[in-house]
Amino acid sequence: MNHLFGELSIGSLRAKNRFVRAATYEALATDDGHLTPELLAIYEALAEGGAGTIITGYAYVMADEHPNPNMMGIYDDSFVPEYRELVDAVHAHGTRIVLQIVYGGSGSKLDPPSKRILGPSALANPKTGIVPVEASLRDIEALVEAFAAAGRRACEAGFDGVELHAAHGYLLSQFLSPFFNRRTDAYGGSVENRARLAMEAVEAIRACVGSDFPIMVKINSSDGIDGGLTEAESLAAVRLLAGCGIDAVEVSGAWRSCRTKDFDGEPFFAEYAKRLADVVDIPIILTGGNRRFEAMERLAASGAVSGFGLCRPLICEPDLVRRWGADTQAIPRCVSCNGCDATYGHRCILPSA
Repeated sequence: MNHLFGELSIGSLRAKNRFVRAATYEALATDDGHLTPELLAIYEALAEGGAGTIITGYAYVMADEHPNPNMMGIYDDSFVPEYRELVDAVHAHGTRIVLQIVYGGSGSKLDPPSKRILGPSALANPKTGIVPVEASLRDIEALVEAFAAAGRRACEAGFDGVELHAAHGYLLSQFLSPFFNRRTDAYGGSVENRARLAMEAVEAIRACVGSDFPIMVKINSSDGIDGGLTEAESLAAVRLLAGCGIDAVEVSGAWRSCRTKDFDGEPFFAEYAKRLADVVDIPIILTGGNRRFEAMERLAASGAVSGFGLCRPLICEPDLVRRWGADTQAIPRCVSCNGCDATYGHRCILPSA
């Protein structure tokens, strides 16, 4: 039995296979975050190429905090009609699509950065040097409301779900991380307190979209830095989020420090995903280092992992899933996307089948 081409079920979402296009930053939206023909074409190509589910590049939830240039937005209702066009184009190929939403925070690459950037604590970001404003309780209320409104808009636009980006050093990730979060109030200290903002955002979205609309969270297996979120804390945080009613979790981590050859072709965070499967009863999507079909098939067959996030392989080859499905006995493997800076239009060199 081929498990990878079986159905992926996340709440009401039913996808034709277990392959998930993991989110990436395309930098092709307008200056204020609106859809462009170039972005629409990318998502249509991914859907036509056979991906069962697409998670969009992150869309920012507050107009006055623009994390990176030309990234997608979802901060007001003007986005709903154009995203409905995107959803319809993807659905025409039988593919599901989930909107990823984010507040960026002090990791911003916008030059100059937004005038006021919130963080859990007023601590300089070691990568950018940006010192955010420590979020007040009123700021936190506004953040929760912004995430809730973004979830409502995603639902109204017809997306098949929404994913909160709580990984890779963005704001929700910073709140989870003891490296960035030095607070002494109800949003700092224990894992329960550091996860509180993400939990409140999930609950607020759920109140807007009802019980049938899938809500997912992307989280680091660990931050991979001294003083950051540990695997044990990440497991605890996911357990808390599952208790709040999320429908699935996407597992990632410090992928920039991972090399495929060091993992012998196994996904980077597979061991964490297996541990997580023992403590939560929700679908787990595993992202990072998914290069070998047989490794993914083995994990799918084990029942520990429900979906497999692919990013760079689908940048290189948007039709990769379709070709895998056409011939699962002679599967070409991408040999040049490990750690590359591939952009759309690049095609990796494949070994002959």
